[in-house]
Amino acid sequence: MSQTSQSQAQISFLTAVSIVIANMIGAGVFTSLGFQALDIKSVFPLLLLWIVGGIIALCGAFNYGELAARMPRSGGEYHYLSQIYHRGFGFLSGWVSATVGFAAPIALAAMALGEYASDAIFASKNEYPTFQKIIAVATILVISFIHATDIKKGSFFQQYSTAIKLLLISVFILAGLLITPTPQSITILPQSNDWNYVWQPAFAVSLAYVSFAYSGWNASAYLAGEIENPRKNVPKSLFLGTMIVMLAYVLLNFVFLYTAPIEQLAGKLDVGYESAMMIFGKAGGKIMASMIALLLVSSISAMVFAGPRVTKAIGEDFEIFKRIATTNAKGVPVSAIFLQSGIAIVLVLTSSFNDVLYAIAFVLEIFTISTVLGVFVLRFRQKETFLAYKAWGYPITTLIFIAGTAWTMFFLFEQRIFPSLKAVLGIDLHPEKSYISQAMPAILAIGSLLSGFVVFLISDKINQKRLQEKKV
Repeated sequence: MSQTSQSQAQISFLTAVSIVIANMIGAGVFTSLGFQALDIKSVFPLLLLWIVGGIIALCGAFNYGELAARMPRSGGEYHYLSQIYHRGFGFLSGWVSATVGFAAPIALAAMALGEYASDAIFASKNEYPTFQKIIAVATILVISFIHATDIKKGSFFQQYSTAIKLLLISVFILAGLLITPTPQSITILPQSNDWNYVWQPAFAVSLAYVSFAYSGWNASAYLAGEIENPRKNVPKSLFLGTMIVMLAYVLLNFVFLYTAPIEQLAGKLDVGYESAMMIFGKAGGKIMASMIALLLVSSISAMVFAGPRVTKAIGEDFEIFKRIATTNAKGVPVSAIFLQSGIAIVLVLTSSFNDVLYAIAFVLEIFTISTVLGVFVLRFRQKETFLAYKAWGYPITTLIFIAGTAWTMFFLFEQRIFPSLKAVLGIDLHPEKSYISQAMPAILAIGSLLSGFVVFLISDKINQKRLQEKKV
């Protein structure tokens, strides 16, 4: 099992932090509040959602930091689960990540970018639907070419695109707080009925969607082997990146609530647009559309940067995927980058990524929660191991992450996967929806795992045969 030597490490701490931030901040924070406000009609519980989601992500970051210190190799969950449990379990994780785990969010972000770019340029977003897909595909290709040429150029692009993202968010927050003509009279302190909201099922359901917005807090772990001083810098980048995003999310949602009435935001997909209209007037929609389009460039870049490292790690360990693991003269996994981008482009052109996201989100949570459980396993196995970093707050932070993620998984299964399983069996079908759309999440969730299991058995058999041939 090969590891990138320290001399090959080309990704700085600053780039690692920017990858974490860019992976996390996407379109989700500009859309989630509208759905949360349908059932939760008070400021305190709405902001508490984003604080609780941030705490769960931070607890995950603390524990992934220890795993990175113990096993500083690129690959994320693929590498950790292979070492902690079984290479087959790790392969399943890597298979899902390599095929659609990164490609689907890239496709979603690219399509969202196309929509916002269309909003900024045309009078109606539906005026030129083909334009949206052209922009989406072109963005994926341009960013892929940037990252496929040179790690240093990719790092430079990632750092500056993330800096622009944070600058734009900061400008929006300051504008909302300082120049809103008619701000709402709100308080962040809990009111008489607020704790009742917190204990209702609607709060837990909303937390599931908040967790989507926080996904990506573990991004730098996928590139651990290429980061300078990974035992020190990976944990620090996970913690600092997650802290910055948590602060940005809470402030952004406060600004949304400060600038527009909850009733106006409830049920709206484009809460950022509604808030911008209240801050800037009629020109606000165009400004907001342009801003989110720019934000999404950084998000796509971070996923194009991180995802292929999983494919590369699989290719290093399994003979059948060896060609995918090849790198150019500058150490870039070019084949893996364009394989991932090709899958993302297919999803963009077929517009099938929504079904993929719900299914894969649940499957990936299985691997994430298993990875954090691995901290308990390794502490038991390696009691005397000296580490440059140990999970802060262990075992409390470990248990908080496991409990919070399990809670989210329960509602994700109840609302998306279980109804889809019933649809597969022909139970409780909705007449206004197609069978395929209702059955797809379950088909994809089960199919991704079964196909990964079959591919592992074949790959492992080939590996064993090659080893025997070498011995002879």
